[in-house]
Amino acid sequence: MSKTNNRRNFLKLSGLAGLGIATGGLVSCSTPAGVVAPPNFGTSRFNMSGYAAPKIETVKIGFIGLGMRGPSAVQRISYIEGVEIMALCDLRPKHAESAKKLLDGTAHNPKIYSGSEDAWKDMIDTEDLDLIYIATPWDLHVPMAVYGMNAGRHVAVEVPAAKTIDECWELVETSEKTKMHCMMLENCCYDFFELLTLNMARQGYFGEIIHGEGAYIHDLVDLNFDKNAYQDMWRLKENIGRDGNLYATHGLGPICQIMNVNRGDQMDYLTSLSSADFTMNPMAKSLAAKDDFFKPYVDANFRGNMNTTMVKTKNGRSIMIQHDVSSPRPYSRIHLVSGTKAIARKWPEARIGKGHSWLNDEEFKAVEQKYTPEIVQKVGELAKQVGGHGGMDFMMDWRLIDCLRNGLPLDQDVYDAALWSAISPLSEQSVANRSTSIDVPDFTRGNWKTNKPVDVSLTGGGTTNVLYGK
Repeated sequence: MSKTNNRRNFLKLSGLAGLGIATGGLVSCSTPAGVVAPPNFGTSRFNMSGYAAPKIETVKIGFIGLGMRGPSAVQRISYIEGVEIMALCDLRPKHAESAKKLLDGTAHNPKIYSGSEDAWKDMIDTEDLDLIYIATPWDLHVPMAVYGMNAGRHVAVEVPAAKTIDECWELVETSEKTKMHCMMLENCCYDFFELLTLNMARQGYFGEIIHGEGAYIHDLVDLNFDKNAYQDMWRLKENIGRDGNLYATHGLGPICQIMNVNRGDQMDYLTSLSSADFTMNPMAKSLAAKDDFFKPYVDANFRGNMNTTMVKTKNGRSIMIQHDVSSPRPYSRIHLVSGTKAIARKWPEARIGKGHSWLNDEEFKAVEQKYTPEIVQKVGELAKQVGGHGGMDFMMDWRLIDCLRNGLPLDQDVYDAALWSAISPLSEQSVANRSTSIDVPDFTRGNWKTNKPVDVSLTGGGTTNVLYGK
């Protein structure tokens, strides 16, 4: 039986496990009865961590998904040297045409693919592309990424990269088989304070890392219920029938890089708890009273407002991740790093502390000046001018292109895409089983023990110019 079939059978049985009727042979010895631990499948056929693909002088790019996130990505990429935007694809012709207009006055004249659900396949099959940039609804991420890699294209896919454990493994196995990069576009790894604390950790400022915290706390109720926002209300529908941390990677990614998860440490198990839903169902009822369009959502089973997920790593570190997109709270990703020598916390304001006290403004500026990494020194100010969540989106795009042009390993590989995305289905499983601990798969299949940490320097790269303002 193939590994894919084994995974499918596992997933079917794990669903039964929630009802307490799975066969005993599938239950992990370290997992309480009634909960099936996700298995690891075989050995890695090729280690994509640290893999440097051949250099690409001019990166030819095709974009899929030009609704919410895609157009700004098209514009950002157009400011980077050594790229050619070859194709733009969206189900809706007007969105593709609108994105193309953003390129007026540039050297880019992409072909448009639109009007059918398979237009993206036509684009991949027809165009001579090096990179597929995917910014579509979550259900389409894995089918598009797998198709692209199998066609010999590197893939950059929006968050989360996958929704199920089976999909996570499919990304890993396809990337290893094809030796094509699969990078999840976790932009928060490139925010300024996150990069600062990553470099501080590399230089030993925090000592041994003990604990980290991340979150996605963002009141999106109005946006999710906006009929003119997400195509076919897909983002609202993601919040129905799924109770867990549905969007873990923004807070989790930077902490994992600081802790060298997948590269010296690995997640061991997690436990997850959700509150009840106090806002989304009332919103649905309120809107349905005035608009019949919302009546199908009145009896929907919405996820709880706040989810808190705790992770223990193999080396004994702990991580807390929170998700709340339906409570009236100020935006926060928390980003807290706690070590044996120091602590850093980003929200509600960036602070660095030692002992019982936070550094004063002068001391903070001195640390910031000393530990600001090369990428920020090189393109940070330009990134702020270009924009994209304060500049982090542009730094992410620039770094991706610079790595491809210089034949460098990517900062985020397929194992990161799989592991960070896997938190969502694993947290759902824990919530459904009264917060029982759930084993976390090792998508590196043991290679985490020898994989090298992410290199925050620009060694071997940093040669790509920015065309913004020219």
